Amino acid sequence: MPVADAVKLAQDRGLDLVEVAPAANPPVCRVLDYGKFKYLQTKKEREGRKTQKTNLLREVRFRPRIGEHDKEAKKRQVKKLLDEGSKVKITVMFRGREITHQDIGVNLLKQMAESFKDDAKLEKAPSLEGRRLSIIIVPNNPKYKPDKEEAVEVSNA
Repeated sequence: MPVADAVKLAQDRGLDLVEVAPAANPPVCRVLDYGKFKYLQTKKEREGRKTQKTNLLREVRFRPRIGEHDKEAKKRQVKKLLDEGSKVKITVMFRGREITHQDIGVNLLKQMAESFKDDAKLEKAPSLEGRRLSIIIVPNNPKYKPDKEEAVEVSNA
């Protein structure tokens, strides 16, 4: 159909003529309400953002002189985060002269990594960043996997 006829047809119906496939030969156009189309498109994007998980790296902090009971509580917290499918950064924070005994922090991180060897694997070995010693562990089988982008199918209406 010639462009002029398509424009006249769209105006008669009170709608817009929208080019949907400019690369096609000949280009494909649709007669539709463009405002409603844009509204539905943004609504789909908002809905997609609701289900999208954004923060995948969570952090749990320790001190070198942590008590045994506190260590167990932190382990439960790390386990919960791993079960959710998040990467977990386990950090040992040093204050004052504690930094001279980095071996205590390394041993604590090794204990933590060892206790989660069935649930997670070590992604980043212990590394010192300023006064913080940290490792990153990732779940073996994360429950949450980001979906691939899906193509939006536009139908004639």
